[in-house]
Amino acid sequence: MLLERGATTAAQLGSALGLSPAAIRRHLDAMLADGDVVAREQVVRGSRGRGRPAKVFVLTEAARVRCGTHHYDNIATAALRWIASSGGAQAVEAFAAEQVTALEERCRAAMEDAGDDPLARAEALAGALTAEGYAANASTIASGGQLCQHHCPVAHVAAEFPQLCEAETAVISRLVGTHVQRLATIAHGDGVCTTHIPTQPRQSPRAGAQSGNTVTTVRTDR
Repeated sequence: MLLERGATTAAQLGSALGLSPAAIRRHLDAMLADGDVVAREQVVRGSRGRGRPAKVFVLTEAARVRCGTHHYDNIATAALRWIASSGGAQAVEAFAAEQVTALEERCRAAMEDAGDDPLARAEALAGALTAEGYAANASTIASGGQLCQHHCPVAHVAAEFPQLCEAETAVISRLVGTHVQRLATIAHGDGVCTTHIPTQPRQSPRAGAQSGNTVTTVRTDR
């Protein structure tokens, strides 16, 4: 109803839906708590009666997107098809790299205190990506670390243009500070975008003993 009518009062909603004021308030309170609507004072043109203006309720942008009223994915896909036909695969790759530049800068700033260990940096990166809406987490596994992203804002577009995933993987590698490998992506039908962070191989104890320190070598050629 809010999608169809725009800004609407609780009384108008109750009248249209045949619900009591108390029932309407319960629904609106829940939608306000979930961030689906915002409340504003009703704009009254000309003279109005005594008392405060009634509040009107409006859908938020996030709620509108979930209602399917926007077609950003279709426009983005059409734009990338045009770029591909005009400039070829290299132009798409350049576009994808440019799109993740700002994300990389924000995540790098959020990881300033993460140190140099790739797994610690992966945990910090997961927090930064979660703040960006990727619902990410990092964990330690037998072969190293694993970064999982449970949401992908460009999944439908990346299904046709994997260059977007490749550019994002390159960003993860640079931010973590070591070679990484994408094992699964939402764009390809997997439930989660999964990136493997291999354990850094260590030199033998004898080699490290020469300097009195344990030497860690980061492999970037796998």
